[in-house]
Amino acid sequence: MRRILVAGSTGAGKTTLARALSGRLGIPFHEMDALAITGPGWQENPSLVDDVARLTDGPGWVIDSFGHASVRDLLWARADTVVWLDYSRTVVMRRVLRRSAARTLLRRRIFGGNVETFGSWFTADHPAWWAWSQYETRRADIAARCDAPRPAPLTVVHLRTPGATKSFFDRLPAPPAAMPPGRSRPATPHPRD
Repeated sequence: MRRILVAGSTGAGKTTLARALSGRLGIPFHEMDALAITGPGWQENPSLVDDVARLTDGPGWVIDSFGHASVRDLLWARADTVVWLDYSRTVVMRRVLRRSAARTLLRRRIFGGNVETFGSWFTADHPAWWAWSQYETRRADIAARCDAPRPAPLTVVHLRTPGATKSFFDRLPAPPAAMPPGRSRPATPHPRD
């Protein structure tokens, strides 16, 4: 488990778990949305494919994404492990609504310095609407990819509840003794739902 893709619906907790796995296993974490959205106005990174190819060429990484369309096949081909957060729609929606409300109300800057606005809640690509409308499609896509034949083995860790995720995380080996300078050890994920 050195090249890890944390997959699941929008708002499931992929980034939180991916950061925690990175700290526990001592391998680099890369946030897909931060790689993909690099400028104001939700400007997309024109070198995303090259950037992801370079990052995933290394011996170890954790990425929090099913994969943006342009790099999805690359990520899935290079991963040796997929941790699938396959939570109920109720858990996902509670989480994404809480996250988006906090981002909007507190004007939190996210990828490329952008913020979620009140107006964005009424667009089809807002995280809450996206999580609701794409829930079943995303689950089917992840299941198909997990079951697809591939040249190299793929370990799939299929987690259906936040409690199962915490149990999985708690069973992982202890974190490395020393973290590289400038990195902090993330907290253990907690089942809040």
